[in-house]
Amino acid sequence: MPEQTASSNHQSRITNHAAEGRPIVLAFSGGLDTSFCVPWLKERGWAVHTVFADTGGVDADERAAIERRAQELGVASHVTVDGGPALWERFVKPLVWAGEAYQGQYPLLVSDRYLIVDAALARCAELGTRAIAHGCTGMGNDQVRFDLAMKAQGDYRIVAPIREIQKEHAEVRAYEQAYLEQRGFPVQSRQKAYTINENLLGVTLSGGEIDRWQAPGEGARGWCRPRGEWPEEPLQVRIGFEAGEAVALDGERVAGPALLGRLNRLFAAYGVGRGLYTGDTTIGLKGRIVYEAPGLVALLAAHRALEEAVLTKQQNRFKPDIGRKWVELVYEGFFHDPLKTDLEAFLASSQRRVTGGVLLETRGGRVDAIAVDSPHILAAKGATYAQAADWGVAEAEGFIKLYGMSSTLWAEVNAPRASTD
Repeated sequence: MPEQTASSNHQSRITNHAAEGRPIVLAFSGGLDTSFCVPWLKERGWAVHTVFADTGGVDADERAAIERRAQELGVASHVTVDGGPALWERFVKPLVWAGEAYQGQYPLLVSDRYLIVDAALARCAELGTRAIAHGCTGMGNDQVRFDLAMKAQGDYRIVAPIREIQKEHAEVRAYEQAYLEQRGFPVQSRQKAYTINENLLGVTLSGGEIDRWQAPGEGARGWCRPRGEWPEEPLQVRIGFEAGEAVALDGERVAGPALLGRLNRLFAAYGVGRGLYTGDTTIGLKGRIVYEAPGLVALLAAHRALEEAVLTKQQNRFKPDIGRKWVELVYEGFFHDPLKTDLEAFLASSQRRVTGGVLLETRGGRVDAIAVDSPHILAAKGATYAQAADWGVAEAEGFIKLYGMSSTLWAEVNAPRASTD
């Protein structure tokens, strides 16, 4: 698992001044799809300027490997942009506030796509071009996220090489691999088997036996350790929150990206946050992926435990509806829709008193919030559920009578009448 540290503003740049052609910016990860895009675009007259938005899924060695990959493919320039702070502010915070997953399962691990688009558009502005490219296929959701995010921010020419080759080739990944190898660009063996997405939020794996509706193989594993490797001793971690935002870990104040990175390492060792998700994609197909989100799952568990203790009954009942709609918008590509902004205003308001600490524990596979402390817990001074009360029997009976009056009246009015015969 990559080492996650507090993000910096460092940007690395590589320029090949000999490159010729029309400038186009390519969102680049160094994987099979985006590696294929470089020679494909160059052979069609483009000078390819790659941008890698580092959203926390790689370490220093992997960043360097991505830059080397861009160089060996012959790009006109390559820029690495630190996307950790933006990912935390614009996605992690509102996702945790929302407290929901897509279709109750998937925690939106590929939502860094919107920040990748922002980095690519910033590079377009620097180069004075309106041409932008991505490596999304025509079968998945990412193409929707990329295209809609670009269209929402200006009039750009969007080039999608993988969608283009799908018009002529059924086995797209095999074609990409052969295309690169014929031009002297080797392909990593793991890239041949799976499509792997990795960032600060977690890891997703698709392709191979996963797409064939079979049990995932041993190679379909990212950060989360299998059961046989879980530590014997349980893990306890305390997370501190201020206005709904995680700000401290075991009493130490930590910047958001670094905090989530630490949670990833700690809980991945216990196999927390791994799942096999099947659901409805934006374009109508059924999607199936293995996902791992150890830190995010732990963070969501802690936040929910604190939130349920400090929000009112009505807030806790209503807020999930808002959270689910926010998740749907982000999943389906509407990151820039004004409704998302409206929903976030509600979510932010709901977090005013979500301040305190939560103690998490895992013994492997799952995580539980075992203790909560906050000055805002809605605890009655003279009553404890099922233990003690500062009201009398008559008050309790009166409440029950009034509270259930509608149902009681229905039963009385519609009860079967005894026969007089």
